[in-house]
Amino acid sequence: MNDYSMYPLVERVRRIGEEHRLWSPGDCIVVAVSGGPDSVALLYIMHAIAKRMGQGLSLVCAHINHGFRPEESLEEAEFVQGLAGQLDLPFELGNLDIPSYMKQSGKGTQLAAREKRYEFLRAVAEKYGAASIALAHHADDQAETVMMRILRGSGSSGLAGMRMKRREGNINLIRPLLRIYKAEILQACQDSGIPYRIDSSNLQNKYARNAIRLDVLPFLGHYNGQLAESLNRIADTLGEEDDYMQQVTDQVYRELVVSKGEDLAFEIGPFTSLHAALQRRLIKLILNYLPCGMEEIDFVKIERVRQGAMQNAPTTWSLDLGGGLQCVREYDTIRFIPNAAEGKDGLRYTYRVDSVPAEVAIQGLGTNLLFTQNAAGQDAARTMANGNDRAVFDADKLVYPLTVRSRQPGDTMKVMGLNGTKKVKDIFIDEKIPPSLRSRIPVVADGLGRILWIPGIRRSSIAAVGQHTSSVVLMTADGGDEE
Repeated sequence: MNDYSMYPLVERVRRIGEEHRLWSPGDCIVVAVSGGPDSVALLYIMHAIAKRMGQGLSLVCAHINHGFRPEESLEEAEFVQGLAGQLDLPFELGNLDIPSYMKQSGKGTQLAAREKRYEFLRAVAEKYGAASIALAHHADDQAETVMMRILRGSGSSGLAGMRMKRREGNINLIRPLLRIYKAEILQACQDSGIPYRIDSSNLQNKYARNAIRLDVLPFLGHYNGQLAESLNRIADTLGEEDDYMQQVTDQVYRELVVSKGEDLAFEIGPFTSLHAALQRRLIKLILNYLPCGMEEIDFVKIERVRQGAMQNAPTTWSLDLGGGLQCVREYDTIRFIPNAAEGKDGLRYTYRVDSVPAEVAIQGLGTNLLFTQNAAGQDAARTMANGNDRAVFDADKLVYPLTVRSRQPGDTMKVMGLNGTKKVKDIFIDEKIPPSLRSRIPVVADGLGRILWIPGIRRSSIAAVGQHTSSVVLMTADGGDEE
């Protein structure tokens, strides 16, 4: 290799590394090398930096065989292993059966290959205690990425393209060549006599990225001779703006979003005062935090949540976001519920009360209902006016056994002071009880199935205490889970 010919590129990458803090002295870096000109150049450049620039870096050369081109792949693996040997670097080979993984997972070629490729590289990094994985994406790759995302209708975060440095778990993904164009890399390889291999699949336009590279960008280049540079400027500008907006969103998240178990929620009032752009980013950040298995968070879902939150009239609604994630509005609160399908029907229970006194401890709710019987008198009258957490009934008019149970579809109750019956669902709506809490509120029914009392909410007109009442049954609700 002609070291002098490669020197300008080595210097540029070194300065880029310092500017963006891609590595620190003493770091171990796994260099992903396919055998093509970009990754081979990256390996030589990183080796020169590690060896000559006093960085104290150690490198590991990693190569992946995806299992698509058996003959070519074998030769490429041997070639890369030879390069690692010449540079006296550790070599790691990953033989991946991507076609089998595609059948098992149902994922497309590009996504399946990417997942398994990064899985292998992370395993190598963990084995060597590496701080970073160096990838050979360059400026032309960045232009392709931005164009693909323009065609997909991505927002500003997507148009920021690939990042020079991105944290993934406990490993940094770094792209030291992201400001350098393909032509410069090829010229440096030619001038320095660096050998490389050409992947024949990169010349086929059946993959979306290849079609962008081979067809779309050359066509648009007729209208803008600096198209790749223009797309990279978009990525640079939006990348910095995106970083700033992310900092602001993180702060708003800390101020507005509260965690309730696995759920995340925010109050609508403060949310509506935010700029629309910040509202969308906050929703997206919440969705990113939730274990919902969503492969992609698209604009349509984010906007449906945002528009639903911006409705002026207090209301309730539920929105299925996919991946087992549900978003609900409960009057003045927006709540995101992962694994919603698993608890769709809520907690179901039934407890029988054959006689009084009795105590019912509802498992899973932390709620206790106490049943006692006393002589009628002034104590009963005071109890009746002592809030919704207790209720008194004429003991002689109750039909046993009593039942403490969860709410059921179609439940109705004879409400005190109202002719006829009213649906329990409507009672909850009138009292503005959030839908997510309704299944947690017990009901007390008599031996005829009539609802006597909804603890904390309302009592019925059945077995009302009157002037001829001789004894009363007092029902008291105690405790309850924190929400």
